[in-house]
Amino acid sequence: MDKGSEELSAAASGRVPGRAGFDFLVVGAGFAGSVLAERLASQLDARVLVVDKRPHVGGNAYDRYDDAGVLVHPYGPHIFHTNSSDIFDYLSQFTRWRPYQHRVLASVDGQLLPIPINVDTVNRLYGLQLNSFDISAWLASVAEKRPAIQTSEDVVVSQVGRDLYNKFFRGYTRKQWGLDPSQLDASVTARVPTRTNRDDRYFSDTFQAMPLHGFTRMFEAMLAHPNIKLMLATDYREVEELVPWRHMIYTGPIDAFFNYRHGKLPYRGLEFRHVNLPQEQFQPVGTVNFPNDYAYTRVTEFKHLTGQRHATTSVVYEYPRADGDPYYPIPRAENTALYRRYEADAESMANVTFVGRLATYKYYNMDQVVGQALAAFRRLSQRHDDQHLLDLGAVAKASRAVAA
Repeated sequence: MDKGSEELSAAASGRVPGRAGFDFLVVGAGFAGSVLAERLASQLDARVLVVDKRPHVGGNAYDRYDDAGVLVHPYGPHIFHTNSSDIFDYLSQFTRWRPYQHRVLASVDGQLLPIPINVDTVNRLYGLQLNSFDISAWLASVAEKRPAIQTSEDVVVSQVGRDLYNKFFRGYTRKQWGLDPSQLDASVTARVPTRTNRDDRYFSDTFQAMPLHGFTRMFEAMLAHPNIKLMLATDYREVEELVPWRHMIYTGPIDAFFNYRHGKLPYRGLEFRHVNLPQEQFQPVGTVNFPNDYAYTRVTEFKHLTGQRHATTSVVYEYPRADGDPYYPIPRAENTALYRRYEADAESMANVTFVGRLATYKYYNMDQVVGQALAAFRRLSQRHDDQHLLDLGAVAKASRAVAA
């Protein structure tokens, strides 16, 4: 094939000029990477290579059956909830759902009490008989007024006062983050509302459900497109120079991508201790929090989440750690400032898109990551359309070269 014919073939197929290869290299097979890989392959007919250093898809949402045959989440409980019909409908292409509304109890003063705090929490803790009309006035009477809401402590004491703050929030937050709430951004505790009714659901989102056959099966369906190839148990740096690609989707830690040139971004890690017990049920709800006792923050029993019937049950104890795999970006002003330096570096790279909790240093829920990935796809799709016009020009130029 002469040079003109080769240019024509390359331009028409969208391949990297002079090379066969992939249109996109996706680093990470969690929500961000899998959603983008699926959209790019199915909507743009792009050829996508997905690389993950773990030996499985799904990222932290991966689930599997343990040795006893109970479906568990090795990286801690993942409960899906969203207010977005678009996000729910998108994921519904790859799974059927089991309706599930998560409930959490907190072990406080020898009782298991509903969290988020609601009317029943206050009545049972203090021996009161308040109703939904009384609770607002009662909370206002114990709340501490703050001139400005700047920290996580400010958020809670301004809503429920010092005693409830100490019983439910301070100890849990100090274990979870290794910092006092007065040292953390207001966004941390603002995620947990205070209710003036008896609603004991942990989330109040419109859509609350679990993938009927587990998260892993959903991810496998998402990545089943013939244009998608998987390389697991592989660090992307081992292959990025070996496999031709045009654009990278990066979902790992942004500071690691840039070899920590500005310093390491702080994260909190987690240690999970999984236990199978010879009984059908261990606790009355999916998760029990321990804000003041023990070194662990919470215990989750998976059969509540999955609806599985089994003669035994499996639970996980969560121990926050300062090291290990990065789970939670630590929301403090100085950390945000450090991230901004990496963000500026990322924005200067035309052929890499950074998506996901670790790549954008944000404390996102699962549905928020899906939404971010879908938005990134829309931007990439527009870029693809623009590139297609350039490719058409290249085809025309190559056609003229062949004719000559």
